[in-house]
Order: sequence, then C-alpha cells, then structure tokens
Amino acid sequence: MKKYILLFAVVLLSSTGIFAQSVYDMRNAIDFFESNKMQRGEYRNTLTEKDIDGSPYFNDEFKKGTIFTYQKIQYNDIPLRYNIYNDEMEFQTPDDEILAIAAPEIVEKAVVGENTFSNIPYKLSNKVKRAYFILLVDGKVSLYARPEVLYQKPKEAAAYKEPEPAKFIKRPDSYYLRLNQQAAVKIESRKDLQNFFPDHKRAIEDFIKENRIKHNKEDKMRELVVYYNSLQ
Repeated sequence: MKKYILLFAVVLLSSTGIFAQSVYDMRNAIDFFESNKMQRGEYRNTLTEKDIDGSPYFNDEFKKGTIFTYQKIQYNDIPLRYNIYNDEMEFQTPDDEILAIAAPEIVEKAVVGENTFSNIPYKLSNKVKRAYFILLVDGKVSLYARPEVLYQKPKEAAAYKEPEPAKFIKRPDSYYLRLNQQAAVKIESRKDLQNFFPDHKRAIEDFIKENRIKHNKEDKMRELVVYYNSLQ
C-alpha cells in the first residue's frame, strides 16, 4: 500500500511541475509596483486635460486588470486604463499617482475588463514598430482593432467664429490582420483582404463576395477571420 501511495505522490509532484512550467508566475499588484520600471505619462508635460475637450482614453476610469509579460509573469488586480493618444498603458498606485509603464516592450498583453490589449509588432510603411491593439479574434490569423484619437489644437476667434478649445477627437477604429507571429498588417481595402491570406484564396474571395465583407466593419471582419481559421 505504501508503494502505491509513494507512486501516486511522485506522479502528482511530476504533474504539478509540468503544469507549473506551462503557466505564468502569478504575482500581485504590489509586486508590480515595486519591481516594474515606471514613469509619469509624458503627455501631461505638454497637455493639460482640463483645458481639452474630449478624452484620450479608451475608458476614462481605471479598471482592475491583469498584466502578462513576455517573461511569463502575471500581475493581478492592477488599476489600468489605456491612453489611446499616447499608446500607453497607465496604472494607478495605492497613493493615487497615475503612471505609465516605462518599458512596454516587456508587456505581452493587458486584460482590462472584457478587452485584451496585445502589445505586438506591426508594419508601418517599410518599418516594423510595436503598439497596443485590441484582440478581436485569435487563431492562425488573428484580427485586431487599433483605436485612434486625434489631438486638435485650439482655434482663435475669427470673423463670425467663436474661439474653439483644444480637443481630442475619436476616430473610427482601423483593423489589422496578423499571420501567426508575424507583424500585423493594416487592412485598408477589399484588395488588401484578398491579398493577405496565404492560402484558400478562391474560397476567401468567394466568401468576401457572398457575405459582402467590408474592411472597415468589425462584425464582417470577424466573420471572415473565423471562417478562414475554420478552413485549417
């Protein structure tokens, strides 16, 4: 009987070790505040929110979220909000100080409420850069939304026109596709859609036509990516 108990214990410990290696090392918010490099949000040095209409944030209020790093560390219960204008993930300390993650390259993703903000490479002209994108569909081909906010400078009074304060203007989201771990590609036309997919071109072209897929409609883009991933 003792042999069976010993064997069970060895198997359990081995299984636990395997499981532990496959998940993130979970830590709490205090560990995050103490160990992560931090800095103040840069745009506050030049822009004062109280003098600007609109908002640079995806959500104005902080929400408890989770940070996952590429070092496989998971930080839980951190008050987070995404600054679209600066492309920064901000967090609030226990002292109510608002800071931004100074080294975003360590962040794999931030889960805030129902949204997953993935920090991934993307193509911009002939360069590859990194930014936060909202994950919409995950798979061999993944679909991401990129929120956009523009800053409009204040306008002085003119003939028959009142002065206008500075403002943040929310723009429609743009959509990106990513094949496996490659840099994400912005989709700006139906032709971009047809040219993106590496295989099943005829099936994709027929699906786009039959379902009236549009590159700037989230629900239609979701349909297309889910359909493509089902062909694998």
